[in-house]
Amino acid sequence: MAPTTTPVAADRKDRGHRPVFHGWWIVAIFAVTQTVGYGTLYYAFAVLLHPIAADLHTSPAVVTGALTTAVLTGAATAIPVGRWLDHHGGRALMALGSLTGAGLLVAWSRVHEVWQLYLVFAALGVAMAMSLYEAATAVIVSWFDAARRSRALLGMMIVAGFASTIFMPLTGLLEQRYGWRTTLLVLAAVNGTVAVPLHALVVRRPPAGHSAAGRPTATQRAAAVRAAVHDSRFWYLAVAFVAHSAAMTAMTVHLVGFLTDKGHPATFAATVAGLLGVLSVTGRLVLTGAQRRIRLTTVIAIVFATQAVAAFALPLLAGTRTGAVIGVVAFGIGFGIANLASPALLADRYGTTGYATIAGTLNTPVTLARAAAPLAAAALASAAGYSTALIAIGGACAVAAAGILARASMPPPAQGHRT
Repeated sequence: MAPTTTPVAADRKDRGHRPVFHGWWIVAIFAVTQTVGYGTLYYAFAVLLHPIAADLHTSPAVVTGALTTAVLTGAATAIPVGRWLDHHGGRALMALGSLTGAGLLVAWSRVHEVWQLYLVFAALGVAMAMSLYEAATAVIVSWFDAARRSRALLGMMIVAGFASTIFMPLTGLLEQRYGWRTTLLVLAAVNGTVAVPLHALVVRRPPAGHSAAGRPTATQRAAAVRAAVHDSRFWYLAVAFVAHSAAMTAMTVHLVGFLTDKGHPATFAATVAGLLGVLSVTGRLVLTGAQRRIRLTTVIAIVFATQAVAAFALPLLAGTRTGAVIGVVAFGIGFGIANLASPALLADRYGTTGYATIAGTLNTPVTLARAAAPLAAAALASAAGYSTALIAIGGACAVAAAGILARASMPPPAQGHRT
């Protein structure tokens, strides 16, 4: 199946005689806003999980359910958000999402009952769907042609990959000094003063003449979406990314708890968990460089399989600091590559017409898996120990590798893409 829209190479407008490459300005601000957004709205949760549970006199599993609620509301919002992005672009949506997220961090800091926490997180899931990677990726895909799309996405994700590295240790230090409530107020101030104005001032739709085919009609977008969801390769991708998302989310939320359960100090555990952000950058660079010589699906399958082995080995390695670092490094090499691989595979096969809706359709089951995985891992860890939960995470990575290989084994599309 050939892509339905082929963007032209240029993304510039002329103001006088000086060309302005606005697409790269958008990439630059997304590098900042996604770092701040993920650091404040998502990664802080893993560090604050146990202090919040102790303060609210409940279990970590119950608190983890609040994150599950957020991800579920994000899943319910994914397709409507995609349709909005296809029709209207990202400026208003992402600015409003960031503003709402900052306000909800303040509300989170004021909760005193579990039901209040769940209510805040139900709204927080919508705010994250409006302002984080899925929305930012759709905006970037609309601005760049196939030759430069991966480089643009990589530019954003290399910087944003440091979100956990920056914000998990920072959140841990703030919590130790000021407590979790004041920590959330600091994070709300950071998110509100950085992400909101940047999204409002810089994000915009590409000009009408940006695509060789012009701006697609609603009928063309609907036809592109129908073609995608009737393609069996789309559903093999869904299996792979659902399994991988479940594994990544479970590891993100429970790695600190796993390492402290092995006897490591909380500050060491948070710092090692923060390595996942650095390693996500490494993995994305490896993916971008390797796909020039090896099929993209082959590279992804190898990385997912490496993560499976690392998760299986972590219970044996993590008793020492050196072993813990080795296991996390091996697992972390694939942390975040799905955010780069998924847009590349979708846009290469289906083009950019209706991309945000197609991506939203894929993200719905992926996000549902992201919702269920931390809660399932918490229950499994409570019943059978963290080692059993790590084995389950490894099994999910193995399923993800198998899904990618199954997709690659199918007959190539009509024009023979490399993926």
